[in-house]
Amino acid sequence: MEPFLQEKKEPPKTALITGASRGIGRACAEAFAEAGYSLLLTCSKSMEELVALTKKLSAQYGGCYRPFRADMGNIEEVAQVFSGLSTLDVLINNAGISYVGLLSEMSPADWRRLMAVNLDSCFYACKYAIPLMLKKHSGKIINVSSVWGSVGASMEVAYSASKGAVNAFTRALAKELAPSNIQVNAVACGVIDTSMNACFSKEELEALKREIPADRLGTPQEAAALILQTAQAPSYMTGQIITIDGGWY
Repeated sequence: MEPFLQEKKEPPKTALITGASRGIGRACAEAFAEAGYSLLLTCSKSMEELVALTKKLSAQYGGCYRPFRADMGNIEEVAQVFSGLSTLDVLINNAGISYVGLLSEMSPADWRRLMAVNLDSCFYACKYAIPLMLKKHSGKIINVSSVWGSVGASMEVAYSASKGAVNAFTRALAKELAPSNIQVNAVACGVIDTSMNACFSKEELEALKREIPADRLGTPQEAAALILQTAQAPSYMTGQIITIDGGWY
């Protein structure tokens, strides 16, 4: 009689999500945990919230979730995150900050800080993630961008410039890594209901809603669902800037 052969399970895939303590990053952590991924999660300040999130995910899904406090705009701290990492399947560059105000009133320090968090972080994380993916001849890199990276926004010149650079970075790196079976895409979000928009008044947010054909703001969960779909997309999809904005742009 033939012995019963148990199907060998593949080990869970590993994803690193930056800026994971709140907003889109937190929603991504929840979506990827539900999908069975092991997770490395970073934040720069909200470590208490991130640790609580990992405990919640562990109780709910029973997977492996590791929190890190790291400023992803600082290469030494990024190197520390990757120091003990031997494998990586998905990198989600989500860490980001905004600046609302006249460009002429923005300080050079604020400009440099915004570019470090929004753009330099993508370079630093990719610099360390790519060798891990090359070893496996596979991987997915997803950069969280914005519609402002394509069309620009008054009073958000620096933010728009940083996201426009992220889009160009995405397209160029996708071409560089395509022969190695590593896909690089970006998800460009419209107005998503996160704390990043807390600087706007209720009246300003209502005016924004009226401009959006869907007549509402997007949710972090919707953005996370698209990011997860992008991570699971066919390998022939690379170099794309995928927009989720309720028909706004």
